[in-house]
Amino acid sequence: MKKKAIIVTDGLLHTEYAKTSHGLIRGSNRFEVLGVIDSKHAGLDAGEILDGKHRGIPIVASIDEAITKFISIDYLIVGVATKGGILSKTILSTIKQAITYKIHIVNGLHDLLCKEEDIVKIAAKNEVELIDIRKPKSIKDLHFWTGEIFNIDIPIIAVLGMDCAMGKRTTTQLMIEACNKVDIHAEMIYTGQTGWMQGSKYGFIFDSTINDFVSGELEHSIISCCYDTKPDMIFLEGQSSLRNPSGPCGLEMLISGNAKHVVLVHAPNRKYFDNNSEWGNIPSLESEIEIIEKFGSKVIAIALNTNGFSFEQAKFTKSELKNLLNLPVVLPIEEGVQEIITVLKSLKNENKRN
Repeated sequence: MKKKAIIVTDGLLHTEYAKTSHGLIRGSNRFEVLGVIDSKHAGLDAGEILDGKHRGIPIVASIDEAITKFISIDYLIVGVATKGGILSKTILSTIKQAITYKIHIVNGLHDLLCKEEDIVKIAAKNEVELIDIRKPKSIKDLHFWTGEIFNIDIPIIAVLGMDCAMGKRTTTQLMIEACNKVDIHAEMIYTGQTGWMQGSKYGFIFDSTINDFVSGELEHSIISCCYDTKPDMIFLEGQSSLRNPSGPCGLEMLISGNAKHVVLVHAPNRKYFDNNSEWGNIPSLESEIEIIEKFGSKVIAIALNTNGFSFEQAKFTKSELKNLLNLPVVLPIEEGVQEIITVLKSLKNENKRN
């Protein structure tokens, strides 16, 4: 059974810093989200704040209000991804209060709760579990890259983005759901905290893994998933982007993960990396496709993040890019990913023939 959870967002629910919350609000196989603690939006529905869709997930102002409103709560989830991964004073205060109510804590930030002596003591006293998702694995539990990935004979598809926080994980989840509705058994390799929170079984936390082992952990996750579940295809959840100077990432998916196919997520309305002009302009979509193809992989579709666009603008941009690039272009949130599914069906059938 899913564990009942509430999410704390520290007044950031409406921002991209709450993308962990956004993923969980859209759905999770691990947790049943009862509500969200966010004083700025208290009294509203979390789904309506996210994308205008009522989801029956109320927002409350405090942990005390949550205790009064919900009959039982198993977990409190830290639902933000702040710069530097630091736990704010207000979130720490909420965590301490939750522990006194014997609520277990799930924290996906770099700022580990197991390093907070006072919280560890309170948790021990109340028999509460502190789950630090980004706590690095022991060396003995890590894997080196072996080359066994070359024995995998199903399509491996990397979902990469032109920048951070573009919707890579959301697009991946939507494709998984759509595939499984049309008799394509697809599995996802998670590489971030939210993927684990949503219930994905195979993967690792990319940015808390010692660099020497990133390639091996990626390979091991793919191989384990392939041998255990025997899927028709595997999707790799991308992180950051190929050329974001704050954390370039993605070539590992293409080279170490042997992903020969790519779904590329693009935000036409975003000009700078992380919306920071000092970090430089995001290069053109065409140049990104060219780089990916120089590494021996093929971009099979474009998924658009249309934040800041009206629906009419989004539709126009989709049509324009489709004609320019001669590739399927989808609006995952507004319209779904059906055009990509048509391509994936072809990949599945082609793989069977081979």
